[in-house]
Amino acid sequence: MLVLNGDDIRRLVTIADLIEPIAAAMVGVSRRQAQLPLRQAIPLGGGDKFGVMPGALGGDATYGAKLLSLFPGNPDRGLSSHAGLMLVFDRETGLPKACLDASVLTALRTAAASAVATRLLARPDARRLAIVGAGEEAEGHITAMRAVRPIEHVAVWSRNRDKTEAFARKLGIEAAPTLATALVDADIICTTTSATEAFLSAEMVPAGAHLNAIGGSMPYLRELQPDCVPALGFFTDYRPSLEAQAGEVIDARAAGLVSADWQATEIGEVIAGTYPGRTSDAQRTIYRSLGVAAQDLAAADFIVGRAVERKCGVDVAWN
Repeated sequence: MLVLNGDDIRRLVTIADLIEPIAAAMVGVSRRQAQLPLRQAIPLGGGDKFGVMPGALGGDATYGAKLLSLFPGNPDRGLSSHAGLMLVFDRETGLPKACLDASVLTALRTAAASAVATRLLARPDARRLAIVGAGEEAEGHITAMRAVRPIEHVAVWSRNRDKTEAFARKLGIEAAPTLATALVDADIICTTTSATEAFLSAEMVPAGAHLNAIGGSMPYLRELQPDCVPALGFFTDYRPSLEAQAGEVIDARAAGLVSADWQATEIGEVIAGTYPGRTSDAQRTIYRSLGVAAQDLAAADFIVGRAVERKCGVDVAWN
């Protein structure tokens, strides 16, 4: 079994390297070729959770599971809030094939998935980026957006002013004094927070902007007001995850803001040409990312393949 730590993964791949593997995986997801049970999170007390995301890409492709400790207080200790392992198995023998640092893998694949959506949905001339949040995913999303659009200006805002300013100094970008200031004239918005109370309403999204909302992967997490659901062109990674775990969709349905037959378009359907993406320059679009095991598996497969080529990592005998 090949073991790859976080430094190994960072040396092997960039976010841009993972865009095509994840795009291909999302087509398979929308064709229902993958097996994707909904993620489970077991409460541990004090806001800490243990999460499990199993999946199989289908056919002869890899299967496996991501095991994560979700500890929101870890960043204050200088540690990732998402710490754990990604395990992938050999489809022919069933033996463990590789074990990867799940924190680094998750950050890279989440940003790459947003890049896939942005490449499809943001206006080609999108140049102004607003980042909401100054944590683990924020920096990766700046890199991801620059990989697919000619970004010239980046503004960041978070509730923690000191953290925002330190983040902005590190990256040479603007530290916006308010959320509204960050969003003014934004062509692309990325929300990367762990908020439990929605802070972004539809009226705050400028005309023609594209929004990547990636912070709320469980129903108790909320970045978006429910009015975003009917007001924006709504796209997601996997409808079953969206319906069960996106708080704003659950709230919008409960409030009757969308009809019984409303559904989001999956990004894999846009890639495959089954459904259209952006329909006009003025349209406001959203990619509501829940994160699915297919993305982890596709990224892990690519990383492991490159590690074998470059003889990177530690090979551990299983028998």
